[in-house]
Amino acid sequence: MKVSVDKETCIGCGVCVSLCPDVFEIGDDGKSHVKVKETNNKCVIEARDSCPTGSIKVE
Repeated sequence: MKVSVDKETCIGCGVCVSLCPDVFEIGDDGKSHVKVKETNNKCVIEARDSCPTGSIKVE
């Protein structure tokens, strides 16, 4: 799965980091960053579904 975060809509709430710390981190700009662009880690689906702004895209 390819994972990305829309920086325009991300509010940096940290839900994705809490649910999937191997894939997401909060950057210096206070927004979510993807540490691993491609992963089979199923937690990215939960993070995408839990993101309050829908900023996480999984292909």
